[in-house]
Amino acid sequence: MTHSLETSEAGIGLAPPSSLPALGERDQIYIDGHWVASSGTEMIEVINPATEERIGSVVRGTEQDVDRATQAAARAFDDWSNTTIEERKAIFHQLAQLTRERTEEITRTIVTEVGQPITSARVSQAEGAVDELDIMADALDDISWVDHYDGAEVRREAAGIVGAITAWNAPLRSIISKAGAAMAAGCTVVLKSSEVAPFSAFIFAEMVEKAGVPAGVFNLVNGTGPEVGEAIASHPLIDLVSLTGSVRAGQRVMALASDTVKRVHLELGGKSANIIFDGADFEKAIKTGIADAFRNAGQVCGGLTRMLVPRSKLAQVEAMAIAAAQAYVLGDPFDPATTLGPVITGIQRERIRDYIRTAPQEGARLLTGGAEAPEGLERGYFIRPTVFTADNSMRIAREEIFGPVVTIIPFDNEDDAFAIANDSPYGLAGGIWAETPDRARALARRLRTGRIRINGAPISKLAPHGGFKLSGIGREWGRYGLEEFLEYKSVNG
Repeated sequence: MTHSLETSEAGIGLAPPSSLPALGERDQIYIDGHWVASSGTEMIEVINPATEERIGSVVRGTEQDVDRATQAAARAFDDWSNTTIEERKAIFHQLAQLTRERTEEITRTIVTEVGQPITSARVSQAEGAVDELDIMADALDDISWVDHYDGAEVRREAAGIVGAITAWNAPLRSIISKAGAAMAAGCTVVLKSSEVAPFSAFIFAEMVEKAGVPAGVFNLVNGTGPEVGEAIASHPLIDLVSLTGSVRAGQRVMALASDTVKRVHLELGGKSANIIFDGADFEKAIKTGIADAFRNAGQVCGGLTRMLVPRSKLAQVEAMAIAAAQAYVLGDPFDPATTLGPVITGIQRERIRDYIRTAPQEGARLLTGGAEAPEGLERGYFIRPTVFTADNSMRIAREEIFGPVVTIIPFDNEDDAFAIANDSPYGLAGGIWAETPDRARALARRLRTGRIRINGAPISKLAPHGGFKLSGIGREWGRYGLEEFLEYKSVNG
């Protein structure tokens, strides 16, 4: 997913600006349990990607703000890290309840700042956040906090002060997966949310305050990656940095963190393969695979954007994929009929269009979609749902596009399929379709990736999320996500 640390579609009329949530001007940051003025004086404008109109602004924080927040987190650490499991469980169940009560507000905020269609945003973003908070609270009981070996007591303890740098595509859930998991583990946090979609972070801070989280445990500093993000990654009092972003952003965080030998937790990009073998239900596999890749306008790091199919079935698959892609409805994300919203910024739209324009020059075949603006949607950062057939050596098949673009790649046999699937710098997610789940599970051993869907099975929120190779370091979700923010301590005698 991107993060700066530096066919005929049915167009639907967009809602007038007056009908959208007024997200407003946020000129304060949250430090040590209080909303306070930033030392910065500039504001960052926030744009609605569906209308290209300003929806508010947030203050541009500074290195000095990061230091104030980190000092507050350091003061709060000893007391918070010594709270009981039951105390933290109670707070996180309370956070889940507060999120449940604000589901509609959260949904509308995310639709406005991200552009995800309202029906899917409600389920995946708002209701998903409630689930994740409850799971996090219950997962505290699943961790082995103390083990005994040969007279030694091995303890799991909070890693320390955590710097969390989160993504715009799932603005609240990204905060929960990082800042939330760190707090549940007993750490204190300094958060930089995305300046592109910042308003969910304010809602989370308000809920933290209402849930009774002690002052200094959670701190929010808005700003850009080169200023606030880099200040977090290099601050000597921060013990661990957790980032969701691009490979380039991850490399920069690792470089800065190395000066003080910080631990890093990185959830980066993906170019995930969805392998469909003979004997699978092709109609279901194609439709499910396209849906997975087009979630949130394709702005999901684990989207199954490479569809690998038997060469003998290529023509059949292409026809099915064209039909599936052309069934998407683009338009106003507040309209329940809309199934594909805009991408996040004009810069991102042009980046995706460049991939679409240049792919045929490498030999890729455009099946549906294209770089032109969707009919009737000249305003907003919309991209036509696009499908190519290509070779795995082409840019369209190798680089993360982060838009509604799927590449179909034919294979000749099982060995060829896995050679193609594993021939990627990424290793975040994958899919395997076969005649039976048992057969697909057996084949999963051959796929070098962190998460695999078998015959379209749903993704468990209790299982870990994270990847191999350039897809990052560490895991999120459930017990595994909490354990990223723990250290071992051995007490002998």
